[in-house]
Amino acid sequence: MSHLFAYLARMKFIRRWGLMHNTYPENIQEHSLRVAMIAHALAVIRNRRFGGGVSPERTAVLALYHDASEVLTGDLPAPVKYFNPEIKTAYGAIEAAAERKLFDMVPDELKEDYRALLLGDDGDRAHRDLVKAADKLAAYIKCLEELAAGNHEFSKAEKVLRESVEALDLPEVRYFLERFAPSFRLTLDELG
Repeated sequence: MSHLFAYLARMKFIRRWGLMHNTYPENIQEHSLRVAMIAHALAVIRNRRFGGGVSPERTAVLALYHDASEVLTGDLPAPVKYFNPEIKTAYGAIEAAAERKLFDMVPDELKEDYRALLLGDDGDRAHRDLVKAADKLAAYIKCLEELAAGNHEFSKAEKVLRESVEALDLPEVRYFLERFAPSFRLTLDELG
């Protein structure tokens, strides 16, 4: 018997942004879906607009699993995770151990299909870079939504994340920021 999907189903219990007041609490299951949608879009944009050759489907599936290890570790707030190099290194080791524990739950006959999803694979670097960009974009969008709801708790995070997203210097990210991100500042009535 494998407990893998019972653990993954617990993603809905892991809250993000734990140190901040949220007008709408977000869990890692919701976050992972948003990241997958954005990652898919970034891959499509790269391919259609900028001559890329990545798989949008592969990118989306990698994004669905990108925070899976947090069912074992919880979501460590970024200010803690990156407080100093020692904590960052130690937390990286904890994440790797959690990823390995999840992977060990996969039945042997399925391991090859889940290896890259749960443990990573350098052969997926182009896809993983898009997932990382989508992860930052999703966090930035969360900030936009909180600010639009009048929650100024996210003001600094929005500024920091905007700079972080822009620093990625990826044309597909710029395209997404220009064409899709502004809508997150609008109300339902304004979306029309």
